[in-house]
Amino acid sequence: MSVRRVVPNLHTESVEASREFYGLLGLEEVMNLGWIMTVASPSVPTAQVSLYTGDDGTAPVPPDVSVEVDDVDAVYAAVRGSGAEIVHPLQDEEWGVRRFFVRDPDGRVINVLSHR
Repeated sequence: MSVRRVVPNLHTESVEASREFYGLLGLEEVMNLGWIMTVASPSVPTAQVSLYTGDDGTAPVPPDVSVEVDDVDAVYAAVRGSGAEIVHPLQDEEWGVRRFFVRDPDGRVINVLSHR
């Protein structure tokens, strides 16, 4: 298993204001689903921040961090085997990812995903 990227997920009241602010830092919008937007460095595309305004409709809580892996099914099996709390079960999402949420030892919710 290899990690492809790690992205902090930050709550925002205004996607537009956040896009403008992070644009000042050199980050550009690379994905926008309305309720979540990701900005990234044009020169280092895996340097990203995601900004969300609310619930995504399929998960019970918003994640604190997203970790993209090459094999989400293998990671899911390992995490389940460890006894860690699964917050959102493994499933395919309509926006092209397969993901699950797990709670880390300090209570943070981690979104583990692979793109389909």
